[in-house]
Amino acid sequence: MERLNSKLYLENCYIMKENERLRKKAELLNQENQALLNELKQKLSKAASHGPNSIPDLDMSSSSNSKPSKSSKK
Repeated sequence: MERLNSKLYLENCYIMKENERLRKKAELLNQENQALLNELKQKLSKAASHGPNSIPDLDMSSSSNSKPSKSSKK
């Protein structure tokens, strides 16, 4: 019984550690999503101020907030 408790305890520790890692990753993704959304809103707002027939330039390569994709550490 004590061995089973030890095994379950270690599993629980691993799950909590993984949960914290995923929570931090989700928070970073949410921040990046908010930054991109704000950038899109600014571009659309700028395009709207130039007239209804204006098409916004949504090219992400000119963005200062765009980041190259990162390889995740495991």
